[in-house]
Amino acid sequence: MTLAIVWFFIWALLWAIYFMTDGFDLGIGSLMPFLAKDETERRLLYNATGPLWDGNEVWLLTAGGVTFAAFPKTYAVMFSAFHEALTLLVLALIVRGVSFEFRNKVATAAGRKLCDLCQFLGSALAAILLGVAFANLFRGIPLVDGVRQGTLLTLLNPYALAGGVLFLAVFLLHGALWLAIRTKDRMHEKAARAAGALWYVVTILAVAFLVYTAIETPLWTNYLKTPVLFVVPALAVAALVAVKPAIAKKRFGRAWIASAVMIVSVTFFGVIGLYPNMLLSTIEPATNSIT
Repeated sequence: MTLAIVWFFIWALLWAIYFMTDGFDLGIGSLMPFLAKDETERRLLYNATGPLWDGNEVWLLTAGGVTFAAFPKTYAVMFSAFHEALTLLVLALIVRGVSFEFRNKVATAAGRKLCDLCQFLGSALAAILLGVAFANLFRGIPLVDGVRQGTLLTLLNPYALAGGVLFLAVFLLHGALWLAIRTKDRMHEKAARAAGALWYVVTILAVAFLVYTAIETPLWTNYLKTPVLFVVPALAVAALVAVKPAIAKKRFGRAWIASAVMIVSVTFFGVIGLYPNMLLSTIEPATNSIT
């Protein structure tokens, strides 16, 4: 049992690192149509993420590998239950990766615009789908003997969509902060203003999602049973609050670190609330959930 708990912690940690690292890449890609208005500015956005994006995605593969190695039943059921969403996620990441690798090799303006569109759609869709998937894990999915009941629309419930919107907003903020660190002059100012505005959006959405979580999920049960665990959501709140004064003081490195701490803490908040479940079933949870 102790070994299972250790691997459960490692599983959560790898997802947290993935969200922290690839999150700012996805955020910058999603910001492209709104911040980059000409070829020079678009190149700045690509250069801000270009050296790091493929390395950051290794954490996604590692998280999947740990699921397969340590929790094979969870892996089998998860990839079956979420196969439509995971297929869309993989396609989004492929399209995004192609746009990174081929944009500089395209000779026409139309080809570069297509790559920019793929970068935006691949980044935004991936961020939303990750949020939808994890919100469904927290809420539970209709599982019977390891088989998901219902259709893809079952996964697109209001709570899951709210999770997708929150993930996108958090990654947009994370990406804007990284862009403010990596750029100068006009793009730096645009990224700083975007980060300042997005902080309010993330704060409002986070509060609303926490309330929605208390209504829709059993996620708070473990915290009420063991109050010391409240240090995890408290750390997430403190980190989010710390982002705002750091932006105001133009200390964007500090703001990005606070944002990273917030993302890691939020991930652990969800996983600790989920424990000992890995796939919670909404149909007779005691017998159909996978722990």
